[in-house]
Amino acid sequence: MQKSSVTTKPTEKPAAETATAEKPTKEKPTAASKNASADKRFKVLDATMKRNQYRQDALIEILHKAQESFGYLEEEVLLYVAKGLKLPLSRVYGVATFYHLFSLKPSGKHTCVVCLGTACYVKGSDKAMAALEQHTGIKSGETTPDGEISLVAARCIGACGIAPAFVFDGKVVGQLTPEAAVERLKEWQPQA
Repeated sequence: MQKSSVTTKPTEKPAAETATAEKPTKEKPTAASKNASADKRFKVLDATMKRNQYRQDALIEILHKAQESFGYLEEEVLLYVAKGLKLPLSRVYGVATFYHLFSLKPSGKHTCVVCLGTACYVKGSDKAMAALEQHTGIKSGETTPDGEISLVAARCIGACGIAPAFVFDGKVVGQLTPEAAVERLKEWQPQA
């Protein structure tokens, strides 16, 4: 057998093609990236992600900073975090909806959290929640139309010794009757 003496020359691309192939392609800017450049809150979020070295296990801390900066976790913010941490949106959304401290809707000026954990439920927190819902005209997870009060249910806040437990604007209060809980909310409402 004799080897063929035909040599093949690598094909050369025309100069115009080479120049095009070497240029980086620009990604189409998303709504979040457009707003990120103009909104200082996104810069705070970027700094938090950078400080955490874009680690996916820092998701909860980053979502806390996002909620602190934006007031709640709107879809655009969740998308931004998902992209920054290279996580699927479903995972970011799942974490944001799992923990009662995160809100996907704007909160009211004041927030009342009612613990519905076993100890609190046995001591009547369900009755207190019903009284608060009736008084405010909203259900758990909603905000009054005037934006004054948000009513939130929690599975457990870890204050079983003072059941039924409530959190009024970050302050834990226990052993309230439904009537006493309603009186606390009345302090937040504008006098008519």
